[in-house]
Amino acid sequence: MSDILTHVEAGVMTITFNRLERKNSITAAMYAALADALEAAAGDASVRVVVFQGHETVFSAGNDINDFLQQPPAQEDAPVFRFLRAIATCPKPLLASVCGPAVGIGTTLLFHCDLVYAGDNAAFSMPFVNLGLCPEAASSLLVPQMLGYHRAAEALLLGEPFMAEAALEVGLVNRVVPPTEANALAQSVARKLAAKPLASLVESKRLMKQGQTDAVLRQMREEGASFGRMLREPAAREAFTAFMERRLPDFSRL
Repeated sequence: MSDILTHVEAGVMTITFNRLERKNSITAAMYAALADALEAAAGDASVRVVVFQGHETVFSAGNDINDFLQQPPAQEDAPVFRFLRAIATCPKPLLASVCGPAVGIGTTLLFHCDLVYAGDNAAFSMPFVNLGLCPEAASSLLVPQMLGYHRAAEALLLGEPFMAEAALEVGLVNRVVPPTEANALAQSVARKLAAKPLASLVESKRLMKQGQTDAVLRQMREEGASFGRMLREPAAREAFTAFMERRLPDFSRL
């Protein structure tokens, strides 16, 4: 069975992370499937709304470290960059249902969604600094905009998890419900949106995003260049080696 499932019904494309045995960690092949799905949704008149969902116990643990180290993104057409451009430019409403851990890209992709619903077990984290890296998905731009600088600095520099109620307080999520209800709630809202005029949905989203998309894409390119450079430097090597060896990293001499 595919690690990324897509299903279209009643105008709603549901994209499901389906790699539960690896906590829905994302491989290059999964990024390619995600990009394909979003590009197809953007050009398909029968798709009016897109919903991302995981399992009630986990949304996504972020990048699959082994796969990431074997296939680091080096070119602009790398699957992860295709996905990031697709989610940043999708003209149709994007929803997400998040339960359990949402690590790295599992959190940063949410800043590109229009509506987000969370289980009360959701835990959001962006631990890029802890891996010797820097933010991605334009999160260095979007997180300060939404959370304010000091909360953004806490989230991005410390990289520690924050829970669903905190995400609700700062506006990252629209509503918090029991984990068993989150996917159904997102589907219900998606169907309400899908019943509305598509042209009105698209134009309203365009107007709200106007002036920001170019800045987001520029930030993604700059982050990508920094991320690629830092991935080859000693801090990242130590962080990933420590991860593979199941020990704490030692950055004291770096």
